Amino acid sequence: MRRHPESIDRSGMDTIEDPVDELKVTPPKTWAAGVPAVAHAMGYSLSQTSPRRTLLTLLNINQTKGFDCPGCAWPEPDHRHATEYCENGAKHINDEATSRRVTREFFAEHSVAELDTRSDYWLNQQGRLTEPMIKRPGATHYEPIDWDVALDLIADELSVLDTPDRAMFYTSGRLNNEAAFLLQLFARALGTNNLPDCSNMCHESSGSALQETIGVGKGSVSLEDIYQADLIFVIGQNPGTNHPRMLSALERTKRNGGRVIAVNPLPEAGLIRFKNPQQPSGVIGRGTAIADEFLQIRPGGDLALFQLLNQLLLEAEDRAPGTVLDHEFIAAHTSGFEAFATHARTIDGAEALAATGLDRALIDRVLERVLASRRIIVCWAMGLTQHKHGVPTIRELVNFLLLRGNLGRPGAGVCSVRGHSNVQGDRTMGIWEQMPQEFLDALGREFDFTPPTTHGLDSVNAIRAMRDGQASVFVGVAGNFVRATPDSAVTEAALRRCRLTVQISTKLNRSHTVCGETALILPTLGRSDKDIQATGLQFVTVEDSMSQIHASRGRLTPASPHLLSEVAIICRLAARTLGDRFSIPWKEFEADYAAIRDSISRVVRGFDDFNERIAVPGGFRLPNPVNAHLYQTPSGTAVFTCNQFTSLEPPPGHLVLQSLRSHDQWNTIPYAMDDRYRGIHGARRVVLVNPDDLAQLGLLDRQLVDIVSVWHDGIERRAPEFRVVGYPTPPGSAAAYYPETNVLVPLDSVADISNTPTSKGVIVRLEPLAPPDR
Repeated sequence: MRRHPESIDRSGMDTIEDPVDELKVTPPKTWAAGVPAVAHAMGYSLSQTSPRRTLLTLLNINQTKGFDCPGCAWPEPDHRHATEYCENGAKHINDEATSRRVTREFFAEHSVAELDTRSDYWLNQQGRLTEPMIKRPGATHYEPIDWDVALDLIADELSVLDTPDRAMFYTSGRLNNEAAFLLQLFARALGTNNLPDCSNMCHESSGSALQETIGVGKGSVSLEDIYQADLIFVIGQNPGTNHPRMLSALERTKRNGGRVIAVNPLPEAGLIRFKNPQQPSGVIGRGTAIADEFLQIRPGGDLALFQLLNQLLLEAEDRAPGTVLDHEFIAAHTSGFEAFATHARTIDGAEALAATGLDRALIDRVLERVLASRRIIVCWAMGLTQHKHGVPTIRELVNFLLLRGNLGRPGAGVCSVRGHSNVQGDRTMGIWEQMPQEFLDALGREFDFTPPTTHGLDSVNAIRAMRDGQASVFVGVAGNFVRATPDSAVTEAALRRCRLTVQISTKLNRSHTVCGETALILPTLGRSDKDIQATGLQFVTVEDSMSQIHASRGRLTPASPHLLSEVAIICRLAARTLGDRFSIPWKEFEADYAAIRDSISRVVRGFDDFNERIAVPGGFRLPNPVNAHLYQTPSGTAVFTCNQFTSLEPPPGHLVLQSLRSHDQWNTIPYAMDDRYRGIHGARRVVLVNPDDLAQLGLLDRQLVDIVSVWHDGIERRAPEFRVVGYPTPPGSAAAYYPETNVLVPLDSVADISNTPTSKGVIVRLEPLAPPDR
């Protein structure tokens, strides 16, 4: 159970019990934020650390001379509020700033096997890691290890591999630009492109679709564009939980006369109404209604929706030639229009409408809003990307924008909203298993070596390689690979086959309990910690969802004197492993991060004069050629595409399951057992099902069930003992929280082209275990 703040032992040696599953259900909220968000943020923060430390973090988060929130990647406005953070950002930064500590005594007390039985919540609540630890072959416990000995052990293991491709270097979006650049440099100097990352499992479909259609695998809009838009589609995302500061931007859009269309399988409180706690109307008033139209779409029906809208736009042009489509834009800046138009006209409108699960009158209202809008932005997140047809869906969104010239002008464009603080920056820095030759050539020139050109392994293929004995060393930096990946049983077995697993982490998580033959935990500085190296206090940089590069300066005393920065860990490991084989100044890079940025400026496009430009408060924005109507595609134009759609139809007695976050959760880690916006309290093992579906399936509300996924390999994947809760999901669908339901996602069930796990489209059946408690 959650402890009261006054019972916290500030030494961090208190015991935190695994929470008891005590499900309570209340009606879903119809608005987000407001005073309750402030209260919850402060309550969680003060449960983790002192009032003074809490105040210090909250006064520095997202400020120009402070540190970047390690949570989401939503950008900061030019004119920042003194409290430029959201509820979840405040909880996230103080979760990192916690006064609790995980010491050698903790590891002596708890075996790896015991830790493996603990919940994600419990592991996280133990606090910050304080010194390097090792689990030796055959050992039952972690024990302390000296930094030099630990790094030598890793270097020795990497050096004796029969091929560098037996090593995997995984990152999450918490990694900063400088460390990400060094990690990919180390891997490529070692001789491998095996750089799986969290983007493989979230926005890889976005990058694949955008690279093909507009030549840049990231969004084109700025915050100013959001403010100026006439119409914004918010699709497959829940801003109120996953990037709450987006609601402030949408609030400004509405006040400027813009309109918002929400497209999502679940009604989400933040998209219904937003009470901005920084405005009087958000404290004592009704706040701002966000969505002008809510399209409660069937999971995976978004491609059909935009195919239908595009067909209707073509028909409207037929009725009034020259008044609907932007023919000048299409002629000057696109290719493939004729083939697309021919294909779009063949779409069966009735089938497309049925695939969406929407009413035709609602589609017609949306069309009217589109026709009345000159400047349109489409924003999306994992509700689109984590489907088998995720890439075609995003290509179809681009078709929709191209038809009316909604690229390359203010208030219009594509906006893929990233869910982790620097996941976009990591990719820019080269964390990708298939970086273009231009980048590899520049890297080779800078450091006088020839990087490997054979594509490496993404996250799904990395699991396959470890499973099949083709990889034996796994190095994870700033992530929780075990709980972020699909097919949990397969993933865990794959990691346990490795000779060595290394986790570079700030806090304890499940990836530390799923070990190779030898396992290392290397504790590192958090985003909020001071980073002092040989030349003095350092700062790092990050890139947000809108390509703004800005500095992040830690302000807190580190959790332990035995922590190293991610930059220092990578530099020391690389120097030990590679020796003097290359003219890479690892010691200089560790001593002075400005030297890293100098190299970045010569390797990565758009980073000229990096150190000078990052010194400007607020940083700088990377240029997006799309906004100058320059398209880095083979044709030199934006590309219309023809996309095929097959509706995801569950067999009788089955449902389409999507996984999602609770409100009191960040990525794989729950901060509480609640999801208060959806009215779920005290439990996470719940599955939300439409009441009509419950009746048809012969299930009762709160009944205990196993969730069993259905896949053509015939393997039974089971998530045991969930409570069904009647909830307004679209008919034929269900929703449940990850990482608890990752076990249900088959490793081979991936999006076409991007290889992203299909976590939003899993066919399941619910097997009853017992009648409900009453």
